[in-house]
Amino acid sequence: MNRPLVFPLLAAVTLVAAGCSVGPNYVRPDAPTSEGFKEIEGWRTAVPRDEVLRSAWWELYDDPMLSGLVEQVVPANQSLAAAEAAFRQARTLVWQARTNWYPTAVMGVSFARSRVSGTLRGGQGFGVGTISSDYTLPGSISWELDLWGKIRRQVESAEASAQASAADLANTQLSLQTQLAINYFQLRALDAVKKLLEDTAKTYERSLFLTQNRHAQGIASGADIAQAETQLESTRAQAIDVGVQRAALEHAIAVLIGKPPAYFSLPPAELAAVPPPIPVGVPSDLLERRPDVATAERDMASANAQIGVAVSAWYPTVTISGSGGFESGDIAKWLMWPSRFWSVGPSVSETIYDAGRRSAVTQQARAAYDETVDNYRQTVLNAFQQVEDQLAALRILAEEAEVQDRAVKAARDSVRLTTNQYEGGIVSYLNVVVVNAAALADEQQAVNIQGRRLAASVQLVAALGGGWSAGDLPSTGDLAKGRPWF
Repeated sequence: MNRPLVFPLLAAVTLVAAGCSVGPNYVRPDAPTSEGFKEIEGWRTAVPRDEVLRSAWWELYDDPMLSGLVEQVVPANQSLAAAEAAFRQARTLVWQARTNWYPTAVMGVSFARSRVSGTLRGGQGFGVGTISSDYTLPGSISWELDLWGKIRRQVESAEASAQASAADLANTQLSLQTQLAINYFQLRALDAVKKLLEDTAKTYERSLFLTQNRHAQGIASGADIAQAETQLESTRAQAIDVGVQRAALEHAIAVLIGKPPAYFSLPPAELAAVPPPIPVGVPSDLLERRPDVATAERDMASANAQIGVAVSAWYPTVTISGSGGFESGDIAKWLMWPSRFWSVGPSVSETIYDAGRRSAVTQQARAAYDETVDNYRQTVLNAFQQVEDQLAALRILAEEAEVQDRAVKAARDSVRLTTNQYEGGIVSYLNVVVVNAAALADEQQAVNIQGRRLAASVQLVAALGGGWSAGDLPSTGDLAKGRPWF
């Protein structure tokens, strides 16, 4: 073959093979879904203008303090910063994989001073050797042709892994924001419980004063005073004990927004929020709205591309390489044109025996892909379970709240009637103690239910993806050009 035709022919073969990539093309496997949510019956649907869950989901609760805290998570949380750094690492792996498409060029300079042994043939006599200098300015270039799509599959795998890392970042952000909201509502529930205990203690103080007056008049016994004092101090102790849990929640919130607990405090406030109507949507949308599902799906795509990388090892490796530069034994003639040297040419290599190594690697890649498929389907099932769990919790807790409110009203009536009977001398103070304890327990339970309902609503937001969408993932173009995404 004529030498001038070699490189054009090789270029033509490269272009033809450019559309060839060994290994299976990725198709997202089916996942178990349902036509509707089982627990949706009785759920309050959102008004039309709120039919889509927004990314700033915390605004649904109309609590400026909560909104201000949640918005500090992204710029200040250290775990989120670490997840963002992990994404940047994954993005650089895309750039690294793409560099394999291009030639690698190396250039250097060297000098060597050497003496040839005088006892070798060509020497000038025993004990006399030739001393020479070698000045070299070499350069080399090497380019592996991607005839079978190995590099394309590597890039495809790296891009999918980077997108999975981006989904992990989004999932971390959602988890931290929802954890902050849950902690916030638990703290507000404790504020409500403490206020309830303090108000109840004030009522018990009046009861103790009344009992002491009745004892001075010879109407009440010393046992009545002891019972009144016991109830009062026990309630005060409960109010103080609430501070332990509240302090822990306050410290957790401080860490979530990247502040030392010593420099953060949250003043007490009422538990005024109520569970808002949350747009649930249809089950099939859940596959696009959950960042953890997106992570599992992108992991599948990455593993699928690795099968192609493994299969490409069965095909020959074609490399074009060349070298050239200047070399001379005299520094004055080092860079002169006659001192030039060069070589260029293609090479083809093929593994003819590896004791089954390539077969093992290919089978491992296929098994790894099957693992990611199973993980993806399990992640989807878990997502549906979490939505159903929170829908059921909200529905059941709403029913429980209605019943508990009636119990609180009845308990208050019982306290009022029994207190009047005690003041009239009809019953003993023990009856007052019993109904007071029951009323306090009922009111505490009502506050706890309200806090649980708010926590369940936040968990439902998280289960629905927090307004996130798979369309928010960085595109392959963004990854290739290093565009800012987060």
